[in-house]
Amino acid sequence: MKPHVENVIPDKFLTGDSYLSPAAPARLFGPILPTMSFIARLFLGPVLWLCGRARFGRCDDAAWVYASVWVTDILERMGGRIEVKGMDAIDAAGGPCVFVANHMSTLETFTLPAIIRPRRPVTFVVKESLTTMRLFGPVMRSRDPIVVGRKNPRDDLVRVLIEGEDRLARGVSVIVFPQSTRSPGFDPAAFNSIGVKLARRADVPIVPIALKTDIWGSGKRVKELGKIVLSLPVHYQFAPPMRVEGQGRETHAAICEYIGEHVARWQREDGCNPPMALPAGEAS
Repeated sequence: MKPHVENVIPDKFLTGDSYLSPAAPARLFGPILPTMSFIARLFLGPVLWLCGRARFGRCDDAAWVYASVWVTDILERMGGRIEVKGMDAIDAAGGPCVFVANHMSTLETFTLPAIIRPRRPVTFVVKESLTTMRLFGPVMRSRDPIVVGRKNPRDDLVRVLIEGEDRLARGVSVIVFPQSTRSPGFDPAAFNSIGVKLARRADVPIVPIALKTDIWGSGKRVKELGKIVLSLPVHYQFAPPMRVEGQGRETHAAICEYIGEHVARWQREDGCNPPMALPAGEAS
């Protein structure tokens, strides 16, 4: 187990505006069974360690970020590459903000805390089932998330607006994945405007994040047990903070365009053949 320094938030991603994984040492052979290797290292390492702390009420921000950095270290040691750009936007928001991102895999939930929390307090909007899981539930509950049931969209919207405004008023930024489910491509029609509505209500900036995390695919039966493809780089791109104008339709369309363009470009560059993205539509 890696050593841990109490109450110290790791600074791995405090590298200015961008971060790029260091060059991996040359190997004659790649990892044997990379999917099984990654899953085993993940659950026997940071997940088990963090869940153990959560059971005793010791899952603080420093531990959360430490475990998140640990996940990125595992990927890099196995030969994965992580590229993050535009991190100055996190500071440029000038205060609490709403982060909105496409949702491609489980990886962003594990790694975004390592990138954002060293610069700004943050929490997630999460589905209720994540907070009731026997193993990982205590970790999610310790993060004071905004919990939605995913059964009644109107009830979920009201909860996100009310509880999101409360978190933001307390100086805690909110990460929202407006897609209803994880997707290997980006479809603006499935990307709702809940993040825009929250930023407008709370009168805070909104920071779009385009991401590509299909290095970790979704499993057929258990999404978290999907295939690891180390040849696919991990990409995060933060856009400059935006202020929501009017009802937010133009802001929402601009966010969809930003994310769609980046995802499409990365998929071309990385040799992927994803579903075609649709033109950005009206705010929902």
